[in-house]
Amino acid sequence: MQLLASEEYGLRCLLQVSRSTSGAPVSISQIADAEGLSPEYTAKLMRELRLGGLVESVRGAEGGYRLTRPAEQISVWSALEVLGGAFFSEQFCECHGGQQRKCVRSSDCGLRALWRAVQAALSQTLAGIHLSDLQRDERAMAAWLDPIRLVPLSSTTVLSEVSR
Repeated sequence: MQLLASEEYGLRCLLQVSRSTSGAPVSISQIADAEGLSPEYTAKLMRELRLGGLVESVRGAEGGYRLTRPAEQISVWSALEVLGGAFFSEQFCECHGGQQRKCVRSSDCGLRALWRAVQAALSQTLAGIHLSDLQRDERAMAAWLDPIRLVPLSSTTVLSEVSR
C-alpha cells in the first residue's frame, strides 16, 4: 500500500490552512512556500479540498483559503476521501479480471474479505484523528498514536475470534 503524493501533499496543505490561528485566509503562495510545492500544484490540491467541502475560498487582495469548520471536526479520513478515495473499492473486482471480463473469484474471494477488513480498520482509525490532533510535533504525535498501534494477529487468534 502506498499513500498517493496528492493525498500527502493535500493533507499537508490542509494542515497549513488549519494552522492559521487568526482565522485569516491563507493564500496559495503562503501554502506553496511553506510546503515546498509549486503554486500551480497547490492550487489544484486546494481546489479538490474546496470541492470536497473542507475549505472555502475568499476572494480579494487579502483572500485565500480557510477551513469550513473547526480543525477538531475535520478527520484525516475525510480529507483522504476527498483527495484520493477509498483504499479498496468494490469496483476493483470488476476491473481486474485478468484475461476474463470479470474476476474468476468474484463469487467467493478471501482476498476481497481481507481488503474490506483493511479498509474498515484504516477508515475507522483515520476517522478518529483530526487536523487539530496533527498540530503536535512528531515526538508528541508518536506518543499520542502509540495506544492505537495494530497488534498482529496469529491464525489461532483469528480462528478463536471467528468461532465465537
